[in-house]
Amino acid sequence: MAAGIVASRRLRDLLTRRLTGSNYAGLSISLRLTGSSAQEEASGVALGEAPDHSYESLRVTSAQKHVLHVQLNRPNKRNAMNKVFWREMVECFNKISRDADCRAVVISGAGKMFTAGIDLMDMASDILQPKGDDVARISWYLRDIITRYQETFNVIERCPKPVIAAVHGGCIGGGVDLVTACDIRYCAQDAFFQVKEVDVGLAADVGTLQRLPKVIRNQSLVNELAFTARKMLADEALGSGLVSRVFPDKEVTLDAALALAAEISSKSPVAVQSTKVNLLYSRDHSVAESLNYVASWNMSMLQTQDLVKSVQATTENKELKTVTFSKL
Repeated sequence: MAAGIVASRRLRDLLTRRLTGSNYAGLSISLRLTGSSAQEEASGVALGEAPDHSYESLRVTSAQKHVLHVQLNRPNKRNAMNKVFWREMVECFNKISRDADCRAVVISGAGKMFTAGIDLMDMASDILQPKGDDVARISWYLRDIITRYQETFNVIERCPKPVIAAVHGGCIGGGVDLVTACDIRYCAQDAFFQVKEVDVGLAADVGTLQRLPKVIRNQSLVNELAFTARKMLADEALGSGLVSRVFPDKEVTLDAALALAAEISSKSPVAVQSTKVNLLYSRDHSVAESLNYVASWNMSMLQTQDLVKSVQATTENKELKTVTFSKL
């Protein structure tokens, strides 16, 4: 309690001095960790295998301090999603969610494309030869498989750390399910997105039909893509809002995603993770409900020392990356 009172007084005093000072008109919050300098910092750090992350279908590296790079790592199979992948993604992102040192995540694909989607050859037995003695039991078996596969991308959305997708080449079928569960999407000029499921005789069932309409807010376009399985190229993806930026090639796209992750990771983890939680809540609730939720949320989060540190850095014209925030 005493610490909270002291922090509150410090913050009040800082704001009072700044707002009443003669140089208030010159207040400027500078985001210097953007553009080329951030890309140099992000891509200039030697990649190292992340501890506690050893997988067959994924490669997880510490791109730099507080940033993890999760790479779909079956390039010889076009990063097709096999049984191992569906299990390992859940394990991976559950660990990341609990990793107090991680503040942002970048997902990319190894090789020539982001992902070809579901590995039909590997998963044919589960789908085409389901277990069960009758229709009821087979149906329960299939439902269990579907809900477990849904969890593979639900864990990305639930992860409190912002997740950035860096897409190049094809992003097909399950790839669209994956990237729509991410918070931010960048892509290379050669990228294309394809809701492929109708071409293999099924309705997408692990996230695309639920998240894509909320991402691009154009139901007619969503219906067209889902009914026809046609390719959406990079420029159309940008225009529709599926991605926020398009870059010349894979390398530049990944550098930009890592630079963005670096910028995000320089902020207060309390502020960033609280923002993600409230953005997701607001997506699925009314404005009134969401305002009530964030009021209840911030009644405790406003007591963080991160607030004092951030305001102090701003008033002293320091970059946030020079501030040490406690792990979360």
